[in-house]
Amino acid sequence: MRIATWNVNSVRQRIDHLTSWLAEAMPDVCCLQELKCQDDAFPRLEIEALGYTVETHGQKTFNGVAILSRHRLEDVTRGLPDQPGEPQSRYIEALVTPVNGKPVRVASLYAPNGNPLGTEKFPYKLAFLEALIKRARSLLTSEERFVIAGDYNIIPAARDAEHPDLWVKDALYQPESRAKWQELLNLGLTDALRATSDAGKSYTFWDYQAGAWQKNNGIRIDHLVISPQLADHLTSTAIDSHVRGWEKPSDHVPIRIDLDI
Repeated sequence: MRIATWNVNSVRQRIDHLTSWLAEAMPDVCCLQELKCQDDAFPRLEIEALGYTVETHGQKTFNGVAILSRHRLEDVTRGLPDQPGEPQSRYIEALVTPVNGKPVRVASLYAPNGNPLGTEKFPYKLAFLEALIKRARSLLTSEERFVIAGDYNIIPAARDAEHPDLWVKDALYQPESRAKWQELLNLGLTDALRATSDAGKSYTFWDYQAGAWQKNNGIRIDHLVISPQLADHLTSTAIDSHVRGWEKPSDHVPIRIDLDI
């Protein structure tokens, strides 16, 4: 099973990119972030024409997450259980059930950026991450097989940035943000990319400014975290960085894993 995540940065503006990449990479499941549209405005027909079922949790102009799947989607949940009534559309999960296969719960998340520091946005980021940790702990208790994929807006370590010194005053690289990331992994979860590769320059985001893409001034903030029940079945991880070179691209690129299940 191939599971991917991509902060598409406006699904309606990038629909041609999305459909081209889906046809190229052929993921079984794809988690999307930053839809920037309400559910009824999502370009559902174009995606369904490629054989995908679509579940969205949209929001006008901002945020928005989705799960696309070639398999049956059940038990769809919008929003984190520990954040009832949260107005920002940042989390969706569903049970993916392959034909003649065991189900895998897949979550798509778009964590808050948290900038600027010194405002209410940083505590909001940490509160979201705490709610995510609680959800992961609950899923572990039920011994489900699951993947939590998306834009975490966290640079886990210095090797995950071309110039880490430039991020020391940014919410993405604050000790508190990285501590939440480590707390999540300490539950027994696995960072899929680091489980399969120690390679440097494994970036998923390049800013639009100052020629970041041309200089490879990137960071890794898009992650797939998998449960212990799936870790032994992880065979590979890939970052489709070439997508960043397409015309009018998202500032993020897809990252995907293959599971032998």
